[in-house]
Amino acid sequence: MEYQFNFAAGPTSLPKEVLSRLAEELAQGNGETVLELSPRHPRFTAIYEETEALLREYLSIPENYRVFFMHGTPANQHAAVAMNLLGESKKADYVISGQTAMRASIEAKRYGDIAVAASSAGASFTFIPATSRESFRQDASYVHICYSNAYHGTQFPYTPDTGDIPLVADMTACLGMEEINISEYGLIYAGTQDNLGISGMTVVIVREDLLKGALPETPSVLDYGAIHNSMVSRNVPSLFHVYATKLMLEYLIGQGGLTKMAQLAKQRAGLLYDYLDHQNYYIVPIDKASRSMCSVVFRTEDGETDRQFLAEAERAGFKNLTGNRAMSGMRACLFNAMPLSGVEKLVTFMKQFATNHPLGE
Repeated sequence: MEYQFNFAAGPTSLPKEVLSRLAEELAQGNGETVLELSPRHPRFTAIYEETEALLREYLSIPENYRVFFMHGTPANQHAAVAMNLLGESKKADYVISGQTAMRASIEAKRYGDIAVAASSAGASFTFIPATSRESFRQDASYVHICYSNAYHGTQFPYTPDTGDIPLVADMTACLGMEEINISEYGLIYAGTQDNLGISGMTVVIVREDLLKGALPETPSVLDYGAIHNSMVSRNVPSLFHVYATKLMLEYLIGQGGLTKMAQLAKQRAGLLYDYLDHQNYYIVPIDKASRSMCSVVFRTEDGETDRQFLAEAERAGFKNLTGNRAMSGMRACLFNAMPLSGVEKLVTFMKQFATNHPLGE
């Protein structure tokens, strides 16, 4: 076996260039690597500020948005979003398009009146539910969506029209691989493990007028306003995670920036979907209009054949293709570090497997 490709839903692989630079940093052993710096050290502050500047450049973040690098997974933000944005009405509307969106709504119910504006749970989350401005309560403090559902292989094909209600989006699976208009959102959050670094840190991008309404019981480490006013004392991030994101952003910008990454994302997904749409061996259970560019789910008509596919794929160097437990089958996540050659080789393997294992025999 000459190659291995990681198709996991996260953490994903890092480009070799980024891994090499991380290794070089840690190999210094001079007492001032990114694992050893105090938050008061000038290099700590420099790395943090450089990373924010790179993210602003890469995503074209408007000046009236604040950027935070926060501890933990996106699940931490399920509570933080509610505690910071529910405000006086303590009402928010959630679009339930997958397991992650459902978990976010359940967490938010601890703090306020949470309504389900639309849901595809009844169809096993095989499509993104439609919404209109009338779907949302006029007095809701915000509307929450999970923009791209890597577990299920779906993605919003539209931006919900929420009028003057701030739109909040979990963009963990797609932030950094798709061009978006950030000004359409009040708040965006995304774990860095898929496209922007390593697991254990979340990027939060929040419009500055939303920084003042935290509930009184909000812990200071989750209070966006407090974090904005005093990053060091309120929310000291792991510099190793920030540094990994800095290196990843430098790599992505060096490769041509977000426009180029979005083009490559379309190429990767297009190559796999094109094959799946022109054969009759594998099944794609997702509504075509709701398909994700970063997560492609498929299966055969037989569970035992799926298990055999996964076993042979693993031996052939295609790692972590096992699908979501609720949907079974296979799932190929195609994040920024996945080369086009990985998808080309996967399609070749899929064709050969179909030839070697005819269904019904």
